[in-house]
Amino acid sequence: MPSQCSHLNFVVTDSPNTAGCEECLARGETWVQLRICRTCGHVGCCDDSKNKHATKHFRDTHHPIVTTVGPGDRSWCYVDEVAIDLQ
Repeated sequence: MPSQCSHLNFVVTDSPNTAGCEECLARGETWVQLRICRTCGHVGCCDDSKNKHATKHFRDTHHPIVTTVGPGDRSWCYVDEVAIDLQ
């Protein structure tokens, strides 16, 4: 496993497309915490949520980096499986 992320060139946005998980909002469902895709701005629910839409978005699009929405601003690269600091 790499100790650094090799996908920083995929970070092109920090603007979320919605104020909540896009798929959960459409279905009227809830989530635990949110992640924003740093490539396209998609907002999905975290893996602690029932639907895990952020990870599903990665699997569908291969956009590698997400950042927590809200306090903490932690980022994760799915491909390199490493936490990164984008600050």
